[in-house]
Amino acid sequence: MNLFETLTTIAHRPDVWSKYTASQLWADPYIATQMLKFHLNPDVDAASRNEPFINESVEWLISRFALANHSKVIDFGCGPGLYTSRLAQQGITVTGVDFSANSLSYAKNYAEENSLNIQYVEQNYLEFETEDKFDLVTMIMCDFCALSPRQRAKLLKKWERILTCDGSIVLDVHTNKVVGGQNETATKDFGNREETMTVEPNFMNGFWAPCDYYGFLNVFKYPEEKVILEKYTIVLPEEERVIYNWLQYFTLEALTEEVEAQGLRIDSVYNDIRGEQYSEVDEMAVVLRRA
Repeated sequence: MNLFETLTTIAHRPDVWSKYTASQLWADPYIATQMLKFHLNPDVDAASRNEPFINESVEWLISRFALANHSKVIDFGCGPGLYTSRLAQQGITVTGVDFSANSLSYAKNYAEENSLNIQYVEQNYLEFETEDKFDLVTMIMCDFCALSPRQRAKLLKKWERILTCDGSIVLDVHTNKVVGGQNETATKDFGNREETMTVEPNFMNGFWAPCDYYGFLNVFKYPEEKVILEKYTIVLPEEERVIYNWLQYFTLEALTEEVEAQGLRIDSVYNDIRGEQYSEVDEMAVVLRRA
């Protein structure tokens, strides 16, 4: 393949939701180590929220859902346990599910060192099954948006099945806002995302590999589906890796329709997981309950 053909392949726009590569991102030991560093950096909103945000979120969750030592919470995509650990410190019974062995190793060690009773399950949460019932199900940091409609439907059905009678689900999502007025200042909403192509040697400061490489980032926009794809192509001396980061953007109406199709309803809407009053910013958090 000559250089023109290679670049054409790199710049190729795939069909929406055609590939799902999350396991590649989390299975590579070097990349997983880099991701953990982002998770544990208390000052940045990268793989996780910053520390003050997380603390405020946990305080709000405990207050909003009256969580106590009799409560059972499960966190899907728990990572290194930033939320599960804080909840367990309040005596709450907590389960965390994630398929990153590196992140869960950190979470388990932290729990052991701090005598926290947390059950961690190393598994793709799409495949995770349990007979337990939970008072609260959480999925935080807009993980829901990285899943295809089929995957989201599967998760919503699972969540509805494992809720207690009065149980709730909390998740946050990117919003599909209309550009105009005060929205012109927003940069993360769908309306202001643009298709771009970036190429740099050792792209993202060596995040993708310990050796020299060339990194390409192609951002594709799918207006009809309200989806953004961040396609990373990492060209190493001996191989090439392609990572797809899909991002679904929602209106409140579209999210309502999606959850109601799975026997759930939106109970309340907020700006974020801290419970801030809803004002149509570039993200929103919702509380779901059985219909």
